Order: sequence, then C-alpha cells, then structure tokens
Amino acid sequence: MAHSPFKQTYFHGTKAVLKIGEYITTGISSNYGQNKNAKFIYLSATLDAAVWGAELALGDGRERIYLVEPTGPIEDDPNLTDKKFPGNPSLSYRSKDPFKVVGEITIWAGHPDDQVNTMKMHLAKLKDDGIEAIED
Repeated sequence: MAHSPFKQTYFHGTKAVLKIGEYITTGISSNYGQNKNAKFIYLSATLDAAVWGAELALGDGRERIYLVEPTGPIEDDPNLTDKKFPGNPSLSYRSKDPFKVVGEITIWAGHPDDQVNTMKMHLAKLKDDGIEAIED
C-alpha cells in the first residue's frame, strides 16, 4: 500500500466557537475592521500569523486557533503582502470559498501583552484616520 502525501493544513485564528467538520464561510461578520460582512475569509500556513488573528479578532470570547482546509483556491492576502511585507513571509492567504475546520490547536503561546496592545493601538489609529485595516 502506497502512502499518500500529507495535505497542507492551514491555521485560522479567531474568537468564534467552531466545531470540527463545520465550515467557515464568507458573508458573516468579519473578525476585524468595521465588523462588516466578510467578502473573504483568511488563513495562514504559519502559527504566528494565526496567533495574531486570534489576538486581534473582535469580541470578548476566548482566542482560538483552528486547523482548516480550503475547499477552493486561495490567494495571497493583500493586507499582509507587498504593501506591508514584500512577498508573503507570513504565508497568509484569503479565499471566497469555505474552509473546513479539521482540528483545533489548544496549546499555544500568545504574544506579550505590550506587543498586542501596541498593535491594537496602531489599528485603532488607522481606524481613526479612516483607513480600513482589511482590504476587500
């Protein structure tokens, strides 16, 4: 019996409570920015980017990181590529197609509180300046 190659699994950071087998879709309230209906959903191949996603997500729930599989094509996340970081060092992507939740990372370390607070203040300043943090 030949072994099949591993499928690339990605991470999705959020405060939403999701179940294994559930799908993350567009059209729901975004975790970021003005909390409008999301035209894209986001994932990353790095745990660090997913940690940021969980830490910066809107809401009061517990920060969570899910393992997800895209069901369709993904593209580089323009919010983190080229404009801010040449190439795609965070390996962050977006899609209009659902992501299937295949697991949850329950043990992970967050960023230091001062680093998270600095990032949140930066995002608040962008909002005050009328700059939307998420480009749809």
